Amino acid sequence: MGKEEKIIWEKGGSEMVLIPAGSFEMCDHFDEGDNDELPTHVVELDPFYMDAYQVTVGQFKQFVEDSGYDYDNWDNVADKYSPTNQHPMISVSWNNAFAYTEWAGKRLPTEAEWEYAARGGLAGKRYPWGDEDPTTDKANYDWSVGKTRPVGSYVANGYGLYDMVGNIWEWCADWYDREYYKNSTAKNPLGPGTGSYRVLRGG
Repeated sequence: MGKEEKIIWEKGGSEMVLIPAGSFEMCDHFDEGDNDELPTHVVELDPFYMDAYQVTVGQFKQFVEDSGYDYDNWDNVADKYSPTNQHPMISVSWNNAFAYTEWAGKRLPTEAEWEYAARGGLAGKRYPWGDEDPTTDKANYDWSVGKTRPVGSYVANGYGLYDMVGNIWEWCADWYDREYYKNSTAKNPLGPGTGSYRVLRGG
């Protein structure tokens, strides 16, 4: 029996979407990025589930209340950039994000999974909707407004995922290494074994 295309995860109540197995060309297709965005290389991934929406302030509050996790940066969240429970959770370290996934019984995506999912099934395009430049009806990318937007404010990509461009940065499981793409394994890469920083995507 095949896996369901959408599920509701019991702990935290998030909607998750099944991302199908497949392969894609990872990295900069337009030769416009930094050296750490090259070389373009083919990656093959098994199917995996991913949250359809970014983790909300409300979901993170539930995690803190249920687990007793020590998080003390609420003023920066509610008073400045993400004022309601339906806005995306911000001001979290990688360790904060990892702790949330452990509480929920999930995990952070690998960088390869994140990019594959963000592309939404489109090959070699700049954005999940194609090559057209972002506009304010496609993504929240103009931080002069000073606020995030509630999750799901824009149209989903081809896999049913929201806000994969703009709104906030998202943590991946991988350690960062500017030379890693030259040595990445072709199937289900997990990133470097060690490092000093973790990978962020989106934003």
